[in-house]
Amino acid sequence: MARASTALPEPGRAATGGALEGLLVADFSRVLAGPFATQQLADLGATVVKVESPAGDETRSWAPPERDGVSTYYLGINRNKYDVVLDFRDEDDRAAALELASRADVVIENFKPGGLAKFGLDHDSVAAVNPGIVYASISGFGSAGGASLPGYDLIVQAMSGLMSLTGDPDGPAYRSGVSVFDVMTGMQATIGILAALDHRSRTGEGQHVEVNLLSTALAAMANHSSTYVAGGSVPFRMGNAHPSLFPYEPLPASDGEIIVVAANDGQFRRLAEALGLPELAEDERFARTEDRNRNRGELRPLLVEALAAHTIGEWFDLLTEAGIACGPINTIDGGVALAERLGLEPVVSVGDGDRAVPMIRNPIRFSRTPARYDSPPPALGEHDTLIRGWLARPIAQEGPHA
Repeated sequence: MARASTALPEPGRAATGGALEGLLVADFSRVLAGPFATQQLADLGATVVKVESPAGDETRSWAPPERDGVSTYYLGINRNKYDVVLDFRDEDDRAAALELASRADVVIENFKPGGLAKFGLDHDSVAAVNPGIVYASISGFGSAGGASLPGYDLIVQAMSGLMSLTGDPDGPAYRSGVSVFDVMTGMQATIGILAALDHRSRTGEGQHVEVNLLSTALAAMANHSSTYVAGGSVPFRMGNAHPSLFPYEPLPASDGEIIVVAANDGQFRRLAEALGLPELAEDERFARTEDRNRNRGELRPLLVEALAAHTIGEWFDLLTEAGIACGPINTIDGGVALAERLGLEPVVSVGDGDRAVPMIRNPIRFSRTPARYDSPPPALGEHDTLIRGWLARPIAQEGPHA
């Protein structure tokens, strides 16, 4: 349970009743996985204090692109947070950091494993003064044999095997267009933290939660990882094709490519009828999922010939009407526009006046405790005076605005 005497109000305003209201998070992380996790917690009502070195989070300088001189990379993952600069090489700042951790419900960090021990801010040191702490550590390759390896998403995409699956069969391996394992590891950290908090609410016990990019990658590759560990086969690059389903890929219409999916026999029957080729669903070469998969070389040209009769937009309407999953290949602006047309309200304005920043809405919807969008990503050290003053006061006192 959160300790009300230690809880901070939200930056510049009263607490807003989110699902995690009253939880205090000391965020010693930087770059992507950690800040992504703490933004999730902040959106859901937790009070997050982002601790930065005097140099600041590296992503502040990862530009272009930028908005009003601030990296859009940094802006995308740091809303709803306090910000304080603490130099762990300085004795007083180390003491302030430990005091923050001693008052917190959650600490999250992504230093190299063991990297905070020299500052007395590792799990064991923090747990000694705050036994109920949920302490989350994020690394690239875990705290055993991979502890010394730097954990960049691109490196893990390569070493995990993901890049061997991405690209044309006869072409070079490609990285994902998104730092997919950083984001997924941030999600795993959030899940681990929430599970540990639930355990603490029932037992009073804190614990150390560890996640790493490589383990996340192997789990996230799901059916491909299972192909190897359970089936004994090593998956390989297939371009946009799916190893177990067809059609499940881009196919050419008269003016470009459209994604077409028929994931079971009923869907394929409807697709064949919509294409004016109902006989395909009765053809023994294509009647079942496994038949279509094995005979895709014969089926694909038949589908391509039929799809040439209409444009992407026309097929989208026709196939959607027939209950077939399909869609154009959009750029990001098209994806945002689609979400707007569907009423998902994907963009929210965070902050007020000149400091307001348009950001992507938290994807989780709650019927009682909605996500909040109180404050824009903070400037470096924006809340130094506030946080340092609060940490200097006895713990029995209320938050910094008291």
